[in-house]
Amino acid sequence: MKVIHFIQEYIRHPRAVGAIMPSSKSLAKRMIRPIPFNKITCIIEYGPGTGIFTEEIIQNKRKDTVFLAIEANESFYKILKKKYEHMENVHIIHGSVEDIDYYVKQYGLSKVDYIVSGLPFTSLPRTISTRILEKTASLLGTEGKFITFQYSKVKRSFFESFFNTIHYERVYKNVPPAYVFICNDEGA
Repeated sequence: MKVIHFIQEYIRHPRAVGAIMPSSKSLAKRMIRPIPFNKITCIIEYGPGTGIFTEEIIQNKRKDTVFLAIEANESFYKILKKKYEHMENVHIIHGSVEDIDYYVKQYGLSKVDYIVSGLPFTSLPRTISTRILEKTASLLGTEGKFITFQYSKVKRSFFESFFNTIHYERVYKNVPPAYVFICNDEGA
């Protein structure tokens, strides 16, 4: 059911959804692997879609860790809201990631440790991507990390204009295979 729904949303909004198939469990596990869940207080997810990364984050986070998931697609938002609205410190937001600074302020967050992103930067307009990544880098400072995936390395140099340290790894168990990018301003 999830796959069919995901494909339908891709057909309706291909630039916003960015992939014809939802991410695999293997990709989700690789995306969250760098996160030291026992040491952090705030995680934000950009574009959770049907929630494959969301599920992994919620299963691993501490109860007192605040988790915001921001989804622009109304259909995906409703699925996530219904599934997670009862959980403590889990906030599913229907809105744009471009407004991340507003949501951080709205929820009274003083520090963001990790931002996990499912956004399709390759298909987003450059002005929107730039605005999102400028705000992301500012929120994370020198201690936080930004983790995203893309289907190619074409955006690597774009990410490097916001973060001075980028590590990446290929995940083959995904359709199509993807690259996970771990970005931060270590030593800035």
